[in-house]
Amino acid sequence: MTTNPLSTPIAACQALDHPGAPAYDRRWLVVDEDREWLDASRAEGLARIELGIRFGYLVLRAPGMLRLDIPMDVIEDDDSVVGEARVGSQAVRVVDEGDLAAAWLAELLGRPARLVKVHPEAEPVVWP
Repeated sequence: MTTNPLSTPIAACQALDHPGAPAYDRRWLVVDEDREWLDASRAEGLARIELGIRFGYLVLRAPGMLRLDIPMDVIEDDDSVVGEARVGSQAVRVVDEGDLAAAWLAELLGRPARLVKVHPEAEPVVWP
């Protein structure tokens, strides 16, 4: 039996052991209302998120929450969802995953939060 390399599709969440996961390592991040990255020290609830990959979707589960499925490979052609987030002092071009994901995270974390994906044409993120 071989093990897959661990990767973290959502930065600051639990690692995922799945053969397809390394291609999506830190592709997503959770940001606050000011579009600042929420790492584990700023949002302890992120540790409760269990990640999976199923049929092209990133699957998020947490105790007491309904499952949330996020399509993994979407062509970014809607400029209205493209914006900027901050990871440390770095500005990062991102794509907002929408109000359903934001409501799910806000319920879990007890504070406003949004799930954003690093834009495929963005400069590489320098993670602290």
